[in-house]
Amino acid sequence: MKVKPECAACIVHRGIQEIIEATEDEIVRFQAVNELMKFLAEKFTPQGVPADLGTQRDRIIKRITENPDPYKNKKQISNRKALELFPKVKKLVESEVSTEKRFRKACLCAIVGNILEFDIPDHTFKLESLDDHMKNAEKDLAIDEIAKIYEEAKKAREILYLTDNAGEIVFDTLLVKELQNLGANVTVAVKGGPIINDATLEDAEASGITKIANRVITTGTDAVGLNSKECSKEFLEEYGLADLIIAKGMGYAESLTELKIEKPHALLFRTKCNPVAEFFQVPKGRNVAKLLP
Repeated sequence: MKVKPECAACIVHRGIQEIIEATEDEIVRFQAVNELMKFLAEKFTPQGVPADLGTQRDRIIKRITENPDPYKNKKQISNRKALELFPKVKKLVESEVSTEKRFRKACLCAIVGNILEFDIPDHTFKLESLDDHMKNAEKDLAIDEIAKIYEEAKKAREILYLTDNAGEIVFDTLLVKELQNLGANVTVAVKGGPIINDATLEDAEASGITKIANRVITTGTDAVGLNSKECSKEFLEEYGLADLIIAKGMGYAESLTELKIEKPHALLFRTKCNPVAEFFQVPKGRNVAKLLP
């Protein structure tokens, strides 16, 4: 997926909000904003990929502000709030009788968790509203290929699960468990370093997913989405061995659609901006379960 003109507004808006989170020093804030504007003027072209531009933006901000994790506090809050809601969400999945229905409900809960995203223009959410979103997950499903994903999961022996945000990763534990119940070994991959509010090993520990997944690794990089040129050898080996890839969030959707996909990839995310919604030909603010290729 390539950028649209309006992506520039999002890159700047998120960048400025992140700069404010990163430092209280007004002079440093101006320096970071100036560097961000220079970067955008040079690199914002029709060939750009939103995930790649987001990665470069965040690295500029972290370098200038000398803050390696601007969203650290918000990520911790997200994890705590998600864990508070988790018992109720878990009951939604466990109340289903059949394996396929439990799998479906776990997918929906994992997608709804993707709402936990900060500073996207016109994407507002309240942590307290997650409960209502969980109840409306089926109604909000704009692309429904969960049945296809289920069939692929039943055949898979090795599954690589690519997480997205902190907080959201708490609900991913439910889907990881259902994938294991189908007989698969599930390796969960978090980011190799802080990037926006994406989950890292620290968040994996907080969420409890380290106690459920067969293995937890990192991508080896702090890139948004998937940048295979930067990923670690360990990650690339797991990616190559996997029979099925589960990829959470818009960053993976933006980057994986740029690749030649040769094995099943399940994209699970919420359309939180117009360019992504338009690319997948669905309204903004809807749930997507899409199987590639």
